[in-house]
Amino acid sequence: MKHTVVRLSYSVHDIEPYINWNYFFYAWSMNGKPEEARQSLRHDAEAMLAEMDGKYHTHAVFGIFDANSDGDDLLLDGVRIPMLRQQRPAKEGQPCYCLSDFVRPLSSGITDKAGAFCTSVESSLTENYMDDPYSQMLSQTLADRLAEGTAEKMHEEVRRKYWGYAPDEHLTMEETHAERYQGIRPAIGYPSLPDTSINFILDGIIDMRSIGVRLTESGMMTPHASVSGFMFSHPKAFYFYLGKIGEDQLRDYARRRGLPVEVVRRFLQSSLAADTKVKG
Repeated sequence: MKHTVVRLSYSVHDIEPYINWNYFFYAWSMNGKPEEARQSLRHDAEAMLAEMDGKYHTHAVFGIFDANSDGDDLLLDGVRIPMLRQQRPAKEGQPCYCLSDFVRPLSSGITDKAGAFCTSVESSLTENYMDDPYSQMLSQTLADRLAEGTAEKMHEEVRRKYWGYAPDEHLTMEETHAERYQGIRPAIGYPSLPDTSINFILDGIIDMRSIGVRLTESGMMTPHASVSGFMFSHPKAFYFYLGKIGEDQLRDYARRRGLPVEVVRRFLQSSLAADTKVKG
């Protein structure tokens, strides 16, 4: 690759302030439960984080690359990454968006920038708690939050320093969790990027193995507490839901991926319209 790939490691106490506790409580089905119960769970979680600190680290790898769009494809430092377009607009009168819309088109003759990233925790982070079901679940949900918190901190450093398009950004953690910063970091496997096999392309760009992440046959990551995706700086970039994909876009996407339709159909099962899914 022509551009530098950056690897960072963080201590648990570096990431703890970036944990979004609302998602932690959601994982425990604690939303709407009495505050006393929530605070008791958080007390246990913070005690476990203190125990983890100094023993384990979280890791990030990312790169900022030359980028353009070519139709619904993102070109990242010469690597073509097919994307999917919304099936219907979020609001009446809006266009149907694709993530590739957030970088300049190749036809403009102007090179833009976009980022790719992966964050994860050390796989041994949850191993000391396997004999106690409560501690095991607590460590696993904390591992998920630490991976997401690492993505949050890494993205902040990218915006302010490494990419540097928002050097004067000063947000509270509440504002950060509310995503009031410029740009987005859509994650693979989420509503605008449902195809986890895109991780194979991402791995070839930033080397996810360098931070201990391995991929299954479908592109799922291990450790499970890992996050991967792209970064866009466009001031009007936003997160969106694709909707259910029909046979026409499925076939077009398979053609652009260079994969058999039936293989891609399995990758996109959860995002397919009912008459497009694999039968049986």
